[in-house]
Amino acid sequence: MTPAINLLKKHGIAHSVLSYPHDPDAASYGGEAVQQLGLDPAQVFKTLLASTEKHDLLVAIVPVSGTLDLKALAEAAGCKKCEMADVEQAQRATGYLVGGISPLGQKKRHRTFLDASAQALPAVHVSAGRRGLEVALAPADLLQLTGGAYAPIGKSR
Repeated sequence: MTPAINLLKKHGIAHSVLSYPHDPDAASYGGEAVQQLGLDPAQVFKTLLASTEKHDLLVAIVPVSGTLDLKALAEAAGCKKCEMADVEQAQRATGYLVGGISPLGQKKRHRTFLDASAQALPAVHVSAGRRGLEVALAPADLLQLTGGAYAPIGKSR
C-alpha cells in the first residue's frame, strides 16, 4: 500500500482504488489514466506542485483535461507569483515520483488547492501514490485530509 491509501484507511474515508499497467512511454500520466481506465477526463485530477516567490510549496489539484493557471493559484494563495516547482524538489517534498504524486500522504503537508470544478462532482480520481494507481474519493474528503480549499485554479486547454 502507498502512504495515500494508508491515510484513507486510517481515517475510514470511503474510496476505491483503480490500477492499470503503466506505460513508461506514455505522453501524459493523467491522460494515460483516463484512457486505460475509461474515465471522464473532467473527473481525473493531476497533482502539481508550485513554488511561491518565498519558495514555499503549494499543491494544486486540477483536471487532467486542462492546465494549471499559475496566476489564479498565486491569487488563491495570497502571494505575488508562482512557478512550477522543480521536479527534484517536488519529489523530495512529497516522497512520491512525478507521475505518481498524490495529494494524500505526502511527507509534509503543504497548502493545497483543489480546482473549483470538483465541487460539482460526486467523486474525483487522483493519484494513489504510484504510476498506474488511482484512487476515487469525494472532493470534500480530499480537502478534509489535505486541509485544502477550493479555488478556480484550472483553465481549459
